[in-house]
Order: sequence, then C-alpha cells, then structure tokens
Amino acid sequence: MNHDASLSAPPDRARRMVFLGLVILGVVSAVFVVRGPLMMAAPRCTAGRWHGCFDTFNGVVLMTLVALPLAVLVVWALARRRRAAGVPWAWRMSLAEVGMVHGTVPFLWMTLMPGAGVGIVPPRVSLVPLRDLATMGPLGIGGNLLVFAALGFFAPMRFAALASVPRVLALGAGCSVLVETAQYVLRLDRVSSVDDVLVNAVGAVLAALASRRWWRTAAEVPSGRARPAPAPASAG
Repeated sequence: MNHDASLSAPPDRARRMVFLGLVILGVVSAVFVVRGPLMMAAPRCTAGRWHGCFDTFNGVVLMTLVALPLAVLVVWALARRRRAAGVPWAWRMSLAEVGMVHGTVPFLWMTLMPGAGVGIVPPRVSLVPLRDLATMGPLGIGGNLLVFAALGFFAPMRFAALASVPRVLALGAGCSVLVETAQYVLRLDRVSSVDDVLVNAVGAVLAALASRRWWRTAAEVPSGRARPAPAPASAG
C-alpha cells in the first residue's frame, strides 16, 4: 500500500475545500459591498425592462449573479455526461467551458454598451500608450483587468494549446483589439484606446497565472490515432 498517496489525499482535499470556501466568501463579500446599486436595478430587471436593467452596469452584474445557479447546473450536467462517456478531467473541462462564457460575456456586454452620443459623436481613437491610464482611475483600471480575466483563467485549463503565458497574452490582446475595433466601427460613443488593450491583456495574464497549477498539458490530450494492430504471426 502506498502510504504517501493515502496521506497526501486528505491535505489536497482540504486545500480544495479551503479554496472553494474562500471563493464563496469573496463572492458573498463583493455582493454585500455592491448590494445597494444592485437592489436599485432589481425591480426593472425582474420586470423584464430593457431600460434600467440590461443597459446599465448594475443590471448586468445583477443578472450575472442571478444566472450563476444555472451556470453551476450546466457545469454539473456537462461533467456528468463526460464522466459517463469516460472522458478524463470531466469536471475541470466543464467548469472551464462554462466559466469562460459566464465570466466573459457580461463584461463584453458592458464594454459594448452605447454612450449618450451613440451614432452622433464621431469615433475616437487613442493610440498613445499609457496616456489614458491616469484618466481611468482605480475603478476603471480594475474593470479593465476583469474584462478577460475569466478567459485567461479558464482557457489554459480547457485548451492545452493556450497553456503558456505568451499565448494567453496574445489571446487577451487579440480579443481586446476586436472589442475596441467594434466600438470604433459601431460608433458607440466610446474611446478606442490602446491602454484598454494593454490592461485587458494584463488582466488575462494575471488570471492565467492564478490558475497555472490546473493548466491542461499536452500529455493530457488523448490521441485520436488508433494504435495499429499487431501483425499476425506467420505459421511455420
């Protein structure tokens, strides 16, 4: 019997439980801090009104939290289906897929919300690096760090091809460039800034580093090629 393996299992399980508890505590604490603005948007969101709910930051955050139990249910259903099919790492793959979508789509929605001068104010571009950081403020910088944080955290867990810091950086920067281009083309009364791209990419990398121990490696990817059958032994 391998005593080392049996002794290491409880500490690993305890660390996972502690990590899960800290995540839940962090989410509850964040909701408690912003409970006032969220409750202001709650009546219109529950009534299904577009204005005052889906076109406001508070409304989008509230609906994201409301949809969290559904996201957990989807993770459970995907993981159960994969485990039944004998797919390895079923829970991690399912959590990564749902986490990327649930944690990224709301921020994309916020970044593409039109301003008051949508369609009227001409598109604006800021291509001087670090010039807009001073005007963002702590809240703006924090929000930009979170735009692709879920993508950076979960993408290397799901795809072995993205399990490296340079690739996550390229992924975050590329997605951010697409968002800034959409803001410019659609004339959403927003400034398409190179600093947004930089901060978005840094946020993706920082989140990826936080999940590094769970990254998927090439060794975990099953080979699609079947092994050739051994040649039959010749008689005589």
